[in-house]
Amino acid sequence: MGEISRRKLFGIGAAGVAAAGAGALAVGATAGEPTAELVANAAPVSAATSDAVPFYGVHQAGIVTPAQDRLHFVAFDVTTTKREELADLLQEWTAAAARMTQGREAGAFGAVGGAPEAPPDDTGEALGLPASGLTLTIGFGPTLFDDRFGLAAKKPAGLAGLPRFPGEALLPEISGGDLCIQACAHDPQVAVHAIRNLARIGFGRVSVRYSQLGFGRTSSTSRAQATPRNLMGFKDGTANLKLEDTAMLRDHLWVADGDGADWLTGGSYLVTRKIRMHIETWDRTSLTEQEAIFGRNKGEGAALGHQKEFDEIDFTRKGPDGMALIADDAHVRLAHPSNNKGARLLRRGYNFVDGSDGLGRLDAGLFFMAYQRDPRTQFVPVQMALARQDSLNEYIKHVSSGLFAVPPGVRDAGDYWGRALLEP
Repeated sequence: MGEISRRKLFGIGAAGVAAAGAGALAVGATAGEPTAELVANAAPVSAATSDAVPFYGVHQAGIVTPAQDRLHFVAFDVTTTKREELADLLQEWTAAAARMTQGREAGAFGAVGGAPEAPPDDTGEALGLPASGLTLTIGFGPTLFDDRFGLAAKKPAGLAGLPRFPGEALLPEISGGDLCIQACAHDPQVAVHAIRNLARIGFGRVSVRYSQLGFGRTSSTSRAQATPRNLMGFKDGTANLKLEDTAMLRDHLWVADGDGADWLTGGSYLVTRKIRMHIETWDRTSLTEQEAIFGRNKGEGAALGHQKEFDEIDFTRKGPDGMALIADDAHVRLAHPSNNKGARLLRRGYNFVDGSDGLGRLDAGLFFMAYQRDPRTQFVPVQMALARQDSLNEYIKHVSSGLFAVPPGVRDAGDYWGRALLEP
């Protein structure tokens, strides 16, 4: 059987199986309005970690979905110059994603079916494993809108690019990308399997630019989840947007009609930053200084001068010496919405440890991911304030960066990732 016909059969078989599971999810709300469809697509946090998250919905899964414990993130460069080949790839990827997120093999023939003389349609390392809450979320980078595919006129204004921030030391080889896919799951083998198979399907049309494994989510995206800790030992993302915050998600997360790119309505923007932590230096820093840098106590996670983690922060409180309890250069003050014209982000970051650097120091830190309605008014001003003033900068270094437009969800088995962008 020839290569083209195998691809067509792969897509048809995957879409057909995916369609069988789509009937339970009714999709009919106005894009950008998080309603029952959003909650269904998110999956309840009380669900077993082996359960599947619905693939179809108004918005892509993997954004407000209660954050899973493991990440495999990948950025791709598109190597084909043919728009129809890009569209075919996205259709094949969508069909594979619909299958894998439900605990099935990537291809219609599976890992042991099909012609013995041909490579299998699935690499096989996830055979027998449950869906494990796998979500696959795609984004389109600014470079996809160059002159290769005739998409320049559809480039959204929010994808104009990020400014250079003070102190960053970005490595081009692990930054940017035409496309990205975020795989989150409760089992690392399930997440790695998904990215491996999508890369395999894309051979000859895309190449991997870089990828990142993550563990131990550093943000909660549901009020039912406890706030996790980063590798510095502090609770991270206390003020994060949550899937239950319907009105705030509408205002701060989902791209709406009139925002300047109709194909992106119901989608979002993703900013990624790989932030290396100087772990050894931090570990020799006193508790008092650590807490002053974050502006929170390390145990409970409460803001300094407060009792509980979620107490509303009063930045005017002063200590016995008359000085503000939360310093002007404390991380929590600089990042707080009240000091950034109300700007909020939905964060889905993960810890990473990539071995050591050859000098006995851990190559470790935070792979930061934040979704938002417009990075120009949300991430950019917040990060600029942090880059200029945050006392935490002594202990961290930003080494990679990415910006992606994340399209709305796939409505049904006849739809695919980016269809509104690529089709007239």
